[in-house]
Amino acid sequence: MELGSPGAAPGGVSVSAVLPAGGSGERLGGATPKQFCAVQGRPLVSYAVRAMERISWISDVIVVVSPENTETMKTIIEKYGHKKVTVVKGGITRHRSIFNGLKVFAENEFSSHLLQKPEVVIIHDAVRPFVEEDIVAKVVMAAKEHGAAGAIRPLVSTVIASAADGCLDHSLERARYRASEMPQAFLFDTIYEAYQQCTDYDLDYGTECLHLVLKYCKTNAKLVEGTADLWKVTYKRDLYAADSIIKDNLSQQVCVITNVKETLAQVGFLLPESLKSQIKDKRCAIQEIQELVDMLEKSNIPLLYPVVLISLHLDISENNSFSIGMEDLTMIKKFARETKKKNILVYGLLIQCKDPLLLQETVNSAAALIMALIKDRNPELIGQLLVA
Repeated sequence: MELGSPGAAPGGVSVSAVLPAGGSGERLGGATPKQFCAVQGRPLVSYAVRAMERISWISDVIVVVSPENTETMKTIIEKYGHKKVTVVKGGITRHRSIFNGLKVFAENEFSSHLLQKPEVVIIHDAVRPFVEEDIVAKVVMAAKEHGAAGAIRPLVSTVIASAADGCLDHSLERARYRASEMPQAFLFDTIYEAYQQCTDYDLDYGTECLHLVLKYCKTNAKLVEGTADLWKVTYKRDLYAADSIIKDNLSQQVCVITNVKETLAQVGFLLPESLKSQIKDKRCAIQEIQELVDMLEKSNIPLLYPVVLISLHLDISENNSFSIGMEDLTMIKKFARETKKKNILVYGLLIQCKDPLLLQETVNSAAALIMALIKDRNPELIGQLLVA
């Protein structure tokens, strides 16, 4: 995802975002907090930061992490080229962390310099990576008008209350209730006043920001119907789901570099054309891929996802001799191991077809294999020569 082009914020207001990322990830299990778990080789928090950062009208993104993870977060920002991001040390609870994030706009002790106070501030979980600009704009517009706003979704399960003896006491009418999601947005002065006035009990045990502004500022938040992709990564199964969604998104956009006019197209269409128009000496394959790797390195563009490079070899000779020697295979494997360290995955693909009448069918099979490699990005297969 690239940073968005400059544009005006909804309603012409100044906007910043606070992302609490101080959770311990107890429900996820494991030693690594969920916000730092890798999805496609990249920490989950980086996706959420990029989702906010690429919205051009968001001026600052504040990421609040536990004190022991401050340096880890700064390393992530540097590695993935995040801009307009400030890292803040969080408190012992969610509300205390959010409060610390807001203080960078109002109190010198929480930042080396005060950031420009926004008219509207967005609060969004660092473990909700798939938020889109459209829903962010809607809650910002609603917050400007009503003072506070938050995304909601229909309840999936019926909510019940148990009695002291562990038996059913009563259930709620599901149609009347909604699940509170993120993002939420507030007039900055309203949410900051609410945090200044709230009790230690609220800071230690509360979880809902919309409730704070209702309780302390008498501000009734506007509820905005959210999209299905606002879900929060909570359990280990959610990491697998996030990984699958990202793979699907990546596999829908494929860049094929050839010496023909087309530069962006579906692999299934371009591959047969490129094979017909440019069959190259196999001895140049590694040199060409090395040139691409060098180009990526010189560009200084952060590789947010593993980049897939596939070395194609075409064998349409009528004899049965294998067209690639062991020296070539060894060279591909060695080269692939080196480029893997740079987040670049190199695969080899041999397209064998002895019968010219079956060439199109073989190429179609190769296209399907290429799409699978692009989607799965399996590091265990690098340097292997796959046969279509």
